[in-house]
Amino acid sequence: MIRYEYPLHERIRTWLRLEDLFDKALFFVGEHDRRSHHAALLAVFELVDVTARAEMKSELIQELERQKSTLEGLRSNPAVDAARLDEILVRLNAALADLYAMSGKIGQHVRDNEWLMIIKGRSSIPGGVCSFDLPSYHYWLHAPEAARSADLMDWLKPLLPLKAAVDVVLRLLRESGHVSRHVAIQGVFQLMLGGRSAHLIRVTLEDGIHCAPEVSANKYAVNVRFIVLEKSQKPRTCDKDVTFELTFCNL
Repeated sequence: MIRYEYPLHERIRTWLRLEDLFDKALFFVGEHDRRSHHAALLAVFELVDVTARAEMKSELIQELERQKSTLEGLRSNPAVDAARLDEILVRLNAALADLYAMSGKIGQHVRDNEWLMIIKGRSSIPGGVCSFDLPSYHYWLHAPEAARSADLMDWLKPLLPLKAAVDVVLRLLRESGHVSRHVAIQGVFQLMLGGRSAHLIRVTLEDGIHCAPEVSANKYAVNVRFIVLEKSQKPRTCDKDVTFELTFCNL
C-alpha cells in the first residue's frame, strides 16, 4: 500500500515537514560515508529554518497539554486499553518535560556557529560547497567517521525534543482516523463534507495502481483527482476507475 497525506492546517503541515526532516537527518547521520553526512547537515539546516517561528514550541506544548487532559479523562472508561493509554501518556509527559526544558531560541546554537552559517549560506548556491569554495568543510568531511557523527549529533540533539513532541502529536492524529473505501470514476472523486472537518486527509492506494492523488478541500467538500505521471509530458487525469481508501483525521 502507498499512503499519501494532505494536511489541511498550517500547523499540521509544519509538523509533517519536521517529521520528514528529522527522519532524513537521523537516517543520514547513521550512514558512514561523507556524502550522507553532508545530506545530514543540510537536513539540520532545514530544521533550523523550519523551527525559526517563535510560536513553534508554545504551539506544541499547548497541543500536548490538551491531548494529555483529554487522555487523562479516559482512564475511567472500561472500553479503553489501559496499557496502551499509559504508554501514550508516558511518551506525552516525557515530550512535554523535554519541551519545557528547552531554553533560548530554537536553533540558535547553529546560528551562533559562524562556520556552520558560512556552510549554510554556500549550500544554497548550486555547487557552492566544492572543496575550493570551503576547504575547511572539505577537511571536516574527510575527518574520521566517528568524529563527523559526533559533531552532527551535537548539532541535532538540541532540536530532538521537537521530534519527540511531533511524533506523539502525529501518532495521535493518525490514530484518530476513520477509514472509508471509495471509487474515483475515471480518476475523479468528490465527497461533500456535510459539516465534517479534518486536520489531515490520508489517501491509501494499492501498490500496483499506477497513479497518484491530488487532493483539494474546503469546508464543503473534498476533491480527489488521480493523475498519471507522463515522465516527458504534463501529468494527466487517469481515465480508469480507481479504488482507494480515504481517512479523515482530527486532533
